[in-house]
Amino acid sequence: MGTKNIAISDEAYQMLKAMKKSGESFTDVIERMTRKSSVLELTGILSKREVAMVERHVREIMKRSARRIIQTSGTMR
Repeated sequence: MGTKNIAISDEAYQMLKAMKKSGESFTDVIERMTRKSSVLELTGILSKREVAMVERHVREIMKRSARRIIQTSGTMR
């Protein structure tokens, strides 16, 4: 594996340094932060109870959004 030197601002350096986990190199941090991830990686992190709660909240938000759309379209006529 080759290496490259890059110039970054002091602020960017401090941000990278703050993201470093124990034993990680700056290369590890950059690779972790720039890796493309998939929503499938989230599979199994919520309990069934938590999933049900999120679904209820999403349904409620969708209902409120639909009501606002109807209200707004009524005032625009």
